[in-house]
Amino acid sequence: MSQLSSTLKRSTYAYADRDKIGFKSSYLPSPRYHHSRLSPTGGYDSGRLPLYPDSSIRLSPAYIRTQAPGGGLSGGSCYSFTGTPGSPSGYVSTSTLLSRRRAVSHSDLAQEFSGLHTSDSAYAPSPSALYQAATRSDYVRDYLEKSSHCSLPSSPSGSQLCERDDGYGGTHGPDPTSSKVVQGLTGLRNLGNTCFMNSILQCLSNTKELRDYCLQNQYLRDLNNNSRMRTALMSEFAKLIQLLWTSSPNDSVSPSEFKMQIQRYAPRFVGYNQQDAQEFLRFLLDGLHGEVNRVLVRPRANADTLDHLPDDEKSRQMWRRYQEREDSRVSDLFVGQLKSSLTCSECGYCSTAFDPFWDLSLPIPKKGYGEVTLMDCLRLFTKEDVLDGDEKPTCCRCKARTRCTKKFSIQKFPKILVLHLKRFSEARIRASKLTTFVNFPLKDLDLREFASQSCNHTVYNLYAVSNHSGTTMGGHYTAYCKSPISSEWHSFNDSRVTPMSSSHVRSSDAYLLFYELASPSSRM
Repeated sequence: MSQLSSTLKRSTYAYADRDKIGFKSSYLPSPRYHHSRLSPTGGYDSGRLPLYPDSSIRLSPAYIRTQAPGGGLSGGSCYSFTGTPGSPSGYVSTSTLLSRRRAVSHSDLAQEFSGLHTSDSAYAPSPSALYQAATRSDYVRDYLEKSSHCSLPSSPSGSQLCERDDGYGGTHGPDPTSSKVVQGLTGLRNLGNTCFMNSILQCLSNTKELRDYCLQNQYLRDLNNNSRMRTALMSEFAKLIQLLWTSSPNDSVSPSEFKMQIQRYAPRFVGYNQQDAQEFLRFLLDGLHGEVNRVLVRPRANADTLDHLPDDEKSRQMWRRYQEREDSRVSDLFVGQLKSSLTCSECGYCSTAFDPFWDLSLPIPKKGYGEVTLMDCLRLFTKEDVLDGDEKPTCCRCKARTRCTKKFSIQKFPKILVLHLKRFSEARIRASKLTTFVNFPLKDLDLREFASQSCNHTVYNLYAVSNHSGTTMGGHYTAYCKSPISSEWHSFNDSRVTPMSSSHVRSSDAYLLFYELASPSSRM
């Protein structure tokens, strides 16, 4: 049987044999340039903020690269493509302003991840430079003492020294050595249009398990020196998280060293252009995952078909294949599994595929009346769609292109669920932004109705929001985060951190929602 990679893959392409779906897709465009209507997402990655070109920064010579099987966020797909001058990685042409007429899938990002080149591939931090975060509170010192394999961090490096942020009329913060001081309320200085980066970093800093992974120095034992960046990105990220949790309130931290490493990993972030927070999150998670991947040598891709297996067993086998190649503490937290099904309307044949995902991009429904809720977005995301006309795939049983239906459900729920609200639409002339207010719950988000099988743990609680205010032509990113220590909400606006009421967390600027899977005991 042949494949249906273009029609069934929502956010990622599977890592081995594309699951050999029982519908032919030879009539479809290649996965790299598939039509958004033929994508399972209907334009999965549309709705992101378009990038502003900068020919002085983003031009690069033409190149050809081939993705290694199993690379990238999703484990990768096996095909090559050619870049052209001025359009590195096959993304936006530098001569086109705000013109992105095609949807960029998660696999496209995975391809760019696998082919990125670093300007300093020999970069390797010395052991003494791995930990230069300040340890100015008993709270964090207790965390670090729990780690038996390393010593306490030394003083912060000069490039990331904390800076007193009194520019907003604040007073000097309380004594950081006091046990009553609430940590994690340190701002990040804007280095020039880096609010998108600061917003995501604050959301990740308040991701409890990821924070502890850095504070307790657990990541040291997982560092993969075979990674392309020689662990430089993970080391700088951990150092920055430590600074954010050891500096006193009203301090601000410069993320310049971290920015240098993310730019080496992903040159698309070089310069001072406006960037999309969701794209940055995907690149960052992929980079961190690669540097702490427990798999040092990936096994050869398994091309055996699993179509003969029941869906539950098939999903387990696909998950096992994925983890044989991609296994890290980062993926443990953020990766779930999506089920895609395609049913022929003529013969009733149903084919399924199971793919890993790191986030879900949700369309925002248009309503003539009444409010739009997050559940409305999720229902639209999983709604059964009909493929007809030019969209009809070829059924392997009917041996003909037939009308069929496609549907998506969640097979495996991740510990951390990132939901992307598709606010940015693409048009031929200019992009636009949806300012629709989406009402989302702060706690007890029950996703049971979207599960592909019976599941007891489907309830999530919100802990962070990345907001975008403004338009496609100019805007600003901020973050609202709930402290994993005090459970209080704070607004992070670059270097300024202020307390806020939970009643103000919902707004029409919400762009990325970070939910944590609730433990059974917390719901009793």
